Amino acid sequence: PDNVILYATSNRRHLLPRDMMENERSTAINPGEAVEEKVSLSDRFGLWLGFHKCSQDEFLAMVRGYCAHYDIAIDDEQLEREALEWSTTRGSRSGRVAWQFVQDLAGRLKVRLGTK
Repeated sequence: PDNVILYATSNRRHLLPRDMMENERSTAINPGEAVEEKVSLSDRFGLWLGFHKCSQDEFLAMVRGYCAHYDIAIDDEQLEREALEWSTTRGSRSGRVAWQFVQDLAGRLKVRLGTK
């Protein structure tokens, strides 16, 4: 959207090889700095996106909600069967998995997902 700006920063100071890589197993990035970078971004922006597990009923409600919103016409029994198979093969039920399933379903049914 026009009202969103994304910034990516790095606090890493050692991106160049240390003495041409002291040995082949070490890396050019200080391991401690990788952790510091993640923590600093979290502290700086305070945005956490959680993809929490949900119950089967909640997962199916999300899938049905997406299908209703995007006018994806499919028999409810088929939708439920395919959505549950999708979540089983992905090993998870969450909002992200529901959205990924709906995107795949829309593609197979040639339904364009756009804003309403």
